[in-house]
Amino acid sequence: MVAGPVRTIATGIYFGEGPRWHDGRLWFSDFHSHRVCSVGEDGEVRTELEVDDQPSGLGWMPDRSLLVVLMKARAVWRRWPDGRFTRHADLADVSAHLCNDMVVDGQGRAYVGNFGFDLDAAIRERGAPAVMADHPKTTLVLVQPDGTVSVAADDMSFPNGTVITPDGKTLIVGESLAARLTAFDIAADGALTNRRVWAATQPYVPDGICLDADGAIWVANPIGPQCVRIAEGGKLLDVVDTGLPCFACMLGGPDGRTLHMLIAANSDHEEAAKAPTGQLIACEVDAARAGWP
Repeated sequence: MVAGPVRTIATGIYFGEGPRWHDGRLWFSDFHSHRVCSVGEDGEVRTELEVDDQPSGLGWMPDRSLLVVLMKARAVWRRWPDGRFTRHADLADVSAHLCNDMVVDGQGRAYVGNFGFDLDAAIRERGAPAVMADHPKTTLVLVQPDGTVSVAADDMSFPNGTVITPDGKTLIVGESLAARLTAFDIAADGALTNRRVWAATQPYVPDGICLDADGAIWVANPIGPQCVRIAEGGKLLDVVDTGLPCFACMLGGPDGRTLHMLIAANSDHEEAAKAPTGQLIACEVDAARAGWP
């Protein structure tokens, strides 16, 4: 499946998340430099937006407005085509802790996850295996195009990377602390129903994810130096060695067959903020990008 060697596109990133292919460039958020960046295949990194917060999930509305999750504010902000930057939705009442990844569909509806609790503190105190076995549950939030907010799903184990199938009828979200990909049917109003396990991912933990044209999902594995491709039902199809822990992935490039992966030495916010150890790496694969994002 992997048609070419892994190559480094960009370095000097603190902690990259939310990669999206848009207008011929790979966009991503860099938590600790408080920037939304984009990079071309030549490695030229460009600052697209600076914020007074930690940016995370990214997506575009039909009018080409950019939506950005601001983690600490627990909000989605909108950069309009004319350059205005305004709050689009306040998620504080429906998100228990830092907000993180997001997918925006073809109608401009956004689905946003959140940590649910202080993950770094819990891991320091109890260790990752104990936290995965017992942790507070949280919500996946739906933001309508007009900014109206509602809970799309509850009892979620750290909802993280999220994709929507090309027909717009199925949403699949990585529940990081349950080591599974969970699917929902999407109703006409954006509501989620028919919750089911799309794939158990153990021993891999789903962080960022992206969908390909064969219906498989690439999963960034933050507990190992890998990006793995998984079929519905859980069959492991491919493994890419990423050298450092992999936190997010996105298919893009001119033909949609470049797998971009964001890696870093550490995800602990105190450690990650000390030095820009993160990188953007990539390799070529056979099946192209599909669906959203």
